[in-house]
Amino acid sequence: MRGRLHQGLRLFVTFAGTAMLAGCEESGNTYVPPPPPVVRVAQPVQEPVTLYFELTGNTAPLNAVDIEARVQGYIQSIDYQDGMMVKKGTKLFGIERDTYEAQLDQAKASLASQQASQVGAKQEYDRQVNLMKQQVTTQTAVDSAKATLDEANAAILNAQANVALATINLGYTEVLAPFDGIVTDHLVDIGTLVGVSGPTKLASIVQTDPLYAYFNVSETQVLMIKETLAKQGHTFRQTDLPSIPAEIGLQTEEGYPHKGHLDYVSPQLDASTGTLQVRALLDNKDHAMLPGLFVRVRVPVGHNDKALLVRDDAIGTNQLGSYVLVLGKDDVVEQKPIKTGQREGPLRVVESGLDPADLVVIQGVQQAIPGSKVAPEKMEMNPTAKAAGDAKANATTQ
Repeated sequence: MRGRLHQGLRLFVTFAGTAMLAGCEESGNTYVPPPPPVVRVAQPVQEPVTLYFELTGNTAPLNAVDIEARVQGYIQSIDYQDGMMVKKGTKLFGIERDTYEAQLDQAKASLASQQASQVGAKQEYDRQVNLMKQQVTTQTAVDSAKATLDEANAAILNAQANVALATINLGYTEVLAPFDGIVTDHLVDIGTLVGVSGPTKLASIVQTDPLYAYFNVSETQVLMIKETLAKQGHTFRQTDLPSIPAEIGLQTEEGYPHKGHLDYVSPQLDASTGTLQVRALLDNKDHAMLPGLFVRVRVPVGHNDKALLVRDDAIGTNQLGSYVLVLGKDDVVEQKPIKTGQREGPLRVVESGLDPADLVVIQGVQQAIPGSKVAPEKMEMNPTAKAAGDAKANATTQ
């Protein structure tokens, strides 16, 4: 009984399979291609843009000098804390004064003695002149009195110079800050004898507000600037530098948050490098920047009233340069080589190779293969829409 049941089941399965094969042969097995991939396209943004040269440079202090002992003596005091910000004229070091005070007193006493001698020589000269008028003395006596008076006057000048010199040397016993700045750690201790065989370095002082930024402009860029100015009917003058802004950014900063202006341009190109040295002056009141830092610099060199901009992440590169993918006829993707310019936030200027009416692929670039057809969805050339677009794409795949 069970054997007959299994035999009947096998016959049923065989019949059903034969029926299905017959149905497939009658309907035909045709290939259905997948739908074209969905990409998002947008027209370039057209807006006025200030054109910049983007360069690199280094910061440098406005002033930086070594503080030295100009007179000989023992260090009696250190009147600042290492690394402290000080004002101009702040006392930093004190050198023993006794010797120089005595030298000043000695010079003053010598001056007083010479002044007394001058009074006597003047009186003798006047007396000889009166006697000469009375014809009681000789011309030789008058001339001798005049020479003595002249010597006394010269001696007074010499004594006054010695007083001034002694005063200066006494002033050097107090080492003062020459300008506002930050003083480094002291290199000598109290009780050290300094100035024995010449000036002794005591410390250094650096002025960091304002701050310089040095950078180099290539010869091509210099000629470009001159050509631009010539088209505008202007010529470059050193007096125009304060009116030319310069923006600075550190390696860890976004954009160029530090503002300043050009301060100096070298009068000649460096023949060995083919560059021109330029210096910018910028405020550093918060002391966020230090001398010697690597910085990014940009300087305005022109203006484009109708610049084309596309999203920077929509631009690709290959061996031939930069390119974008655009929507061609019948929604077929085309590759367009372009020349890129400066970056404006998340967008980048396209200097040539792109038309305002072009539809640029800005999302789904990996699915947009040149020569293949796509299903485009138009959107604005707005980076803030990327998050919404990605969310929609993720929802579709899920």
